[in-house]
Amino acid sequence: MIYRVFFLTLFAFFFSFSGTSQNIGAGVDVMYNFQTEGFGAGLRVNVFPNNRLSFVPQFSYYFPFNKVQEYYIGLGLEYKVFRRDRFNFYLIAHGAYNSWLSYENSALKGAQLNNWNAEGGIGITNNKCLRPFLEYRYNIKFRETHLRLGVLYVFGCGGRRKHSVDRCAAYGS
Repeated sequence: MIYRVFFLTLFAFFFSFSGTSQNIGAGVDVMYNFQTEGFGAGLRVNVFPNNRLSFVPQFSYYFPFNKVQEYYIGLGLEYKVFRRDRFNFYLIAHGAYNSWLSYENSALKGAQLNNWNAEGGIGITNNKCLRPFLEYRYNIKFRETHLRLGVLYVFGCGGRRKHSVDRCAAYGS
């Protein structure tokens, strides 16, 4: 599990130093599951955060003090349906591998350690370098809803401005 998080982080930093640095961001979030009344935390990398369609590899973990202890490793797609100067509203489709670590304590028939599941949802974020976001998601397999509140940092965003506007036309721009 730790090596997956390591490679996800390495992936984010690799792209942050490439020429496409504004095409990737990394973030963290906290989650609340309404049905299990559980709290969790997550990590994500957002590839192409400024485009209409973004690819979002994610890792999420619900802590042992919850009724359900589990982790997810998955890939989400974010499609910006309503883009404004300051905010984006987006739709979410997410598929994930789920390891339900406390499945033995469940009264749910057919509970098991390894699961695949899918989620759909909606989200809102701004267009700045540091992007707080709020997402509402529905897990189709387990029929659960949860909220995610987090922040995403877009690498290479907001760097130094070039002074080509201030230069004389005779010296080029």
